[in-house]
Amino acid sequence: MRTSMEAYWHWYTGNLIGEPGLFWRLLGQYGTPERIFKAKEEELLKKFPKNYCVITRLCKKRSEWDFEREAEKLKRKEITFVSCEHPGYPARLRMLSQKPGGLFIRGELPKDGCPSVAIVGARTCSPYGRSIALWFGRELAGAGVQIISGMAAGIDGYGHQGALEGGGKTFGVLGGGVDICYPELQRELYMQLEREGGLLSESPPGIRPMRHLFPLRNRIISGLADLVLIIEAKAKSGSLITADLALEQGRDVYAVPGRLGDPLSAGCNNLICQGAGIALSPEQILDEIGINRKLKNSNKKGSEEHEKNDLEKAENMVYSCLGLQPQNPEELCIATTFPLVEVLRILTVLELKGYAKEIYKNNYIRVL
Repeated sequence: MRTSMEAYWHWYTGNLIGEPGLFWRLLGQYGTPERIFKAKEEELLKKFPKNYCVITRLCKKRSEWDFEREAEKLKRKEITFVSCEHPGYPARLRMLSQKPGGLFIRGELPKDGCPSVAIVGARTCSPYGRSIALWFGRELAGAGVQIISGMAAGIDGYGHQGALEGGGKTFGVLGGGVDICYPELQRELYMQLEREGGLLSESPPGIRPMRHLFPLRNRIISGLADLVLIIEAKAKSGSLITADLALEQGRDVYAVPGRLGDPLSAGCNNLICQGAGIALSPEQILDEIGINRKLKNSNKKGSEEHEKNDLEKAENMVYSCLGLQPQNPEELCIATTFPLVEVLRILTVLELKGYAKEIYKNNYIRVL
């Protein structure tokens, strides 16, 4: 049986991991993965002497490769492979100079015709960052935006979670094989993404996440997005790599501003100083990517205003003092001039009505 071109792409993509430069130089010389597969090792080494170790390893893998067995492995693990020549390959990635040669997928791929926003940020985020990521993820997804991220702990995971709460589609780009959940604490999210969106990687099944693969993963996150949103990042952060890649790819970059002196805000504030857009609300981002939120949710605003009118005057005063930055009851006493016992009572009422949430002991945020 004749081996398909997709099968050759599967071999080539899966066995030249982490070498995008050499990947495309080889293709530039030989034209197709099939010709590389059939080229003699001596010829490959002569043409690419500086890549001796990588070429030798590739040829060793070639001698052990069984096309039918490898296709069966994917089928057994419910993983699909699409090469960059396949009609289903994402159009946004197809335009990149060093695009992935192929993608291994569980679930779906992002749709070309739907707007996409990448939400990335600190793994160890603050309660404020968590609230912001959930808010943007939920509102953007609810308006029909696909949310792209890296399924990492922290901002990435909360962006995905917010999108799921908003009833939208969200996609995780992994630094290892799509059959490996990393980090393990994200197991529940991993399973949700597979069911209600998708998991994708250029690494084949079985590859453990490795440090040098994450910057390469980041180029796919930004490449799949129309706009990249950074929520909390230290001065030296992997999220800033994603921002740089996004700019190289011609994507818009927005950052959520943070408090001066807060290490988790330094990266975002620096991005804004360098010209990144300032992200103040999901509606603003929707406007930026050409979606009129008022048309999509024309009745929602009125419903929210009606519910807030049900609050008593004192309850409205405390509610109006709450925001996405956590506040304690003592701060609310100062803002409202109410005694502590009254503030505590009102906070309990607001929590019961769904307007406030205690995100950690004695620290409250507004529920939008």
